Amino acid sequence: MDNIEVPEYFICPISLQIMKDPVTAISGITYDRESIEHWLFKNHNTICPVSKQALPRDSDLTPNHTLRRLIKAWCTVNASCMIDQIPTPKPTRDKFYMINLIRDLCVPVLKIQTLQKLEALALEHDRNRVYMVEAGLGAVLVSFIISCYKTGETNGLEEALGLFYNVRKLLSQSKGNLTEKDEIFESLVWVLENPVFQENSAVKSHAAYAVKIAVQKTSPGMLERLKPEFFGNLVSNLRQARVCQQGTTALLHALLDSCPWGRNRVIMVESGAVSGLIDVELRNTDKKTTELVLGILCHLCSSADGRAQLLNHALGVVVVTRRILKVSPAVDDRAVTIIWQICRYSGTNGVIQELVRAGMVPKLCLVMQADGEAHTKDKVREILRTHYDVWKEAPSVEVAVLMRYTQGAGSFRGK
Repeated sequence: MDNIEVPEYFICPISLQIMKDPVTAISGITYDRESIEHWLFKNHNTICPVSKQALPRDSDLTPNHTLRRLIKAWCTVNASCMIDQIPTPKPTRDKFYMINLIRDLCVPVLKIQTLQKLEALALEHDRNRVYMVEAGLGAVLVSFIISCYKTGETNGLEEALGLFYNVRKLLSQSKGNLTEKDEIFESLVWVLENPVFQENSAVKSHAAYAVKIAVQKTSPGMLERLKPEFFGNLVSNLRQARVCQQGTTALLHALLDSCPWGRNRVIMVESGAVSGLIDVELRNTDKKTTELVLGILCHLCSSADGRAQLLNHALGVVVVTRRILKVSPAVDDRAVTIIWQICRYSGTNGVIQELVRAGMVPKLCLVMQADGEAHTKDKVREILRTHYDVWKEAPSVEVAVLMRYTQGAGSFRGK
């Protein structure tokens, strides 16, 4: 092939290879379909790589049949020179094709076959997933899951949740709310608790991701109406490790995204979330999980009941203290904030002694010496100033070091 001159217009401007399925963009430039779709859908570009004109992702890519016939004829003539024949291109799947396919989900006798076909298309190409989401797949899947919950029907749920999982990133990036139906949260709790899927870790993991997306893509009004049973179920699944690591991460995201509403924090604490999260962290080895657990605890410890629940756990203070300088700056900040809340609002003599036994003071002195955020160090400085007379008697504490970080501490001591 090295001795054969390939016509320049047979070459894709992106891949620099002979085009197998030439298509012409609205800019007038012809590319191989696989290359230009990768450029648009995988790399999220919105300009023509040759002309630099605007090239929206949903713009038409017109098959160049004439050029394809010329390339195919040329390949046939040069077959003896080790030139491969170009394959017949797969049928084009556009947004309108996806709309019609998604409508078939409403036909009972077609729902399983349609779900399987959609799942296969979602795995085939990024473009297909984009078209599905743009065609309203998310809302249709939500309605399907709710319908299964109301009828008690589990047939098709595995496929629906698998499809939901395959398009999860696009759903989370899409504009607007995914649904205004409160029943989606009850429905997903039902899936997580359903004995039919007790041994099916994939379904439970996919359901956990659906919970995460549903919380992310719902309105503030719906988040304020979440029921105690919803949080209780999530805490129970986390505490008893009923979902895999990925599912655990997804459920923790859902809890964290629900925390900005005070009502939800109260319900979480009443559901035993604080002690449940500590149990999760005690068996955890994943950095991201630690960041999420400490983030949620940081919210929950803003209340007296949340702090009491953490202090009542035999290893609550120890877990928080020992994560400092072991995981990430985000964890350091959240752990320091939790300790700051405890010292500021729940600093009884017994609590202070527990913090001393947990080795908190040497840890915080190390935070002051390490690189870190100024606001984190400000909290550490206030903690060290508070109850200074107790801290200086703690084992393994150098008073000179402690004094360095508590200059001007007079008005804070003993608070």
